[in-house]
Amino acid sequence: MKSHISNALSDFFFEYETPRQVLVRNRRVGVVCRIIQLGVLAYIIGWVFIYEKGYQSADTAVSSVFTKMKGVGYTSINGSERVWDVADYVFPSQGDASFVVMTNYIITEGQEMGTCPELHGKHNCSTNADCEGGSFKRTGHGQMTGVCVENKTCEVLAWCPVEDDHKIPDPPMLMSAENYTLFIKNSVTFPLFGVSRSNLVEDIDAAYISKCLHHPDDAPLCPIFKLGDIVKLSGFDFETIARVGGAIGIVVDWTCNFDVDVTHCKPQYNFHGLYGNAAETDKAKASVGYNFRYAKHYMDNKVQKRTLLKVFGIRFDIIVQSLARKFDIIPTLTAIGSGVGIFGVATVVCDLVLLYLLPKRAFYKNMKFKYTDTHVQHDSELLGLEKSDYCNLEANARQVQGTGQSNDPDSEAGSTETEVSKVRVSYISYKK
Repeated sequence: MKSHISNALSDFFFEYETPRQVLVRNRRVGVVCRIIQLGVLAYIIGWVFIYEKGYQSADTAVSSVFTKMKGVGYTSINGSERVWDVADYVFPSQGDASFVVMTNYIITEGQEMGTCPELHGKHNCSTNADCEGGSFKRTGHGQMTGVCVENKTCEVLAWCPVEDDHKIPDPPMLMSAENYTLFIKNSVTFPLFGVSRSNLVEDIDAAYISKCLHHPDDAPLCPIFKLGDIVKLSGFDFETIARVGGAIGIVVDWTCNFDVDVTHCKPQYNFHGLYGNAAETDKAKASVGYNFRYAKHYMDNKVQKRTLLKVFGIRFDIIVQSLARKFDIIPTLTAIGSGVGIFGVATVVCDLVLLYLLPKRAFYKNMKFKYTDTHVQHDSELLGLEKSDYCNLEANARQVQGTGQSNDPDSEAGSTETEVSKVRVSYISYKK
């Protein structure tokens, strides 16, 4: 018992098992194998390492955006002149990453709470019975009092006079917005790599900012943008989008490779028109452009009044897109390991071709697999040999068969079993 345990331990620690390999000389299978291997190699080098950069680890940034508008607008309505500054045409005024610049408006001044006729088309009526007192409609301006006034509309309790927004000013009231400028300040931090960057990179200082204006080719790093240029680069027409409003996305792209100096990590600005193009002026569409309302309240002779503005404007959404990469041994080894594993596909495919598709598949199957049949034990006893001696005899016969084969890789002449049978018959004749 002790010797069995000792032998088992000895075999476990001091023996090495290796798979059996068969060298097959077949042109078709060889070509298939090399094509598959080249395809896998191209995938690993071209896609995994070059395109996907599988040898690097990646991180996205934590970002902060600050904006500031500059510019002055001018309007003259019925001889009433007005200058519009940043506090009047930017909503909200805190410098967020998402804001609206007013380009057109409908103003209703001197509104106060009271009763007045509803706007035509909202609550038309013929008699008081058509105006249900105490009710209101979703599209109306107030609560109906139950009275049908002379202009054949229902009287409502609302901010009077009610707003008339049927006619949108054309051309836009603030076409001067085309010359406004937008300053974007953006800071990003990549926590995984401990790197912080700002769009005010090394070459940008106060003197440069004071005179630069962003241009995709001449000044790609300048953080000051002219609104007319933004609209043009987004693919829109300024007058069209200014009349009814729209939305534009400004993408600040931080795609960085920290295998080189961090000073090469610089932002790229891209502009995308979200809605507000010429096709959206089609009257068949349910909602065209972008607008909202806001009111300025004040007291006049102890009466609360307000000035209501329906604002049409361009909504700007500043989106920070980031991806930084740097060499890392762990993803590199992972990519190499997975690639080496994929090389096994060539072996599987070639085995399928050899064993199931080629005309001489039976011969290749006999060469690839070694069967442990009971005839070994039976024949060794018949010949009066030890099992190990019989196996050596059979191996020698296989070697004789191998040297006697022709160079034709697909030849089946002189099979192993035939040679073994010959040796077996010769030995039995000798014994007799």
